[in-house]
Amino acid sequence: MNKTEAVTEAVVVRHFGGPEVLEPTEIEAPPPGEGAVAIAVEAASVTFVETQMRAGRPPRPEMRPALPWIPGNGVAGTVTELGDGVDAALLGARVVSTTGGSGGYAARATVEATAPIAVPAGLELDAAAALIADGRTAIGLIAAAAIGEGERVLVEAAAGGVGSLLVQLARRAGAVVVAAAGGERKLTVASQLGAAELVDYSRPAWTQTVEPVDVVFDGVGGEIGAAAFALLGAGGRYLPFGAAGGAFAPIDRELAWERDVAVVSPGPPTPAESRRRIEDALDAAAAGTLRPLIGHRLPLSEAAEAHRAIEARETIGKTLLIP
Repeated sequence: MNKTEAVTEAVVVRHFGGPEVLEPTEIEAPPPGEGAVAIAVEAASVTFVETQMRAGRPPRPEMRPALPWIPGNGVAGTVTELGDGVDAALLGARVVSTTGGSGGYAARATVEATAPIAVPAGLELDAAAALIADGRTAIGLIAAAAIGEGERVLVEAAAGGVGSLLVQLARRAGAVVVAAAGGERKLTVASQLGAAELVDYSRPAWTQTVEPVDVVFDGVGGEIGAAAFALLGAGGRYLPFGAAGGAFAPIDRELAWERDVAVVSPGPPTPAESRRRIEDALDAAAAGTLRPLIGHRLPLSEAAEAHRAIEARETIGKTLLIP
């Protein structure tokens, strides 16, 4: 087979809709162009926002992808091909990489040679894949929250990909972590990660059992996020990072100001900041001080099941696709 005839396994979205529109197929796999590399993917990250994009309802209109579209913005694997002008030392390197928003749900991904980040020795590639998006997000949120020793920190979706990392990082920062999640199974996981207090937000009036907190990491939004916001006292910080409930919480900024509560919404990191945060997450995982929680490893051909489980809130930790 010559280069023009090479094919690779991939998942393609040809029209917006439910998980069933994720179509396993084969696509042409041309060699990497000048300044690019090809990665043999061993694990692809799946994110909640990709389920929204697949449905044609991304959180921001400009994120609506052009079709046909191969989802996936994070992969881990080995560099197997180099384009012209690329340092030969990259060949065979174990790396993680963002893809620019598409192309990750595939057995082979092509990216610019400046994109891959080396995976530290001793860290498995699936663990590294679990940290591409979630590790970067969690480390940025922790920095923005400026947690003080002994502060009470409430983490929503505490058994999710980002939430499970926030529980660990907040605890390392000296916080008393209050883990909020839906159901005993998820709360047990949060407890094992170091949460000091547990609260089930699937129960009515769940906030009545929680003492005031200093920081809220809101990964759910909607009514749950608004209820958690009400737990903040003077000097508190509210950091929304997701809308698993369907929409971000309706926070009254003027009321927040009157209560001396800061609504902290970090903007998107620069490429350099993003890379540094991923590197920090990988280094911490390699050192054993941060553990990515991988709840589901599914074959690439079962991408539809991965999306269905995420939308049904059945997942714990990170979901990965394995070509």
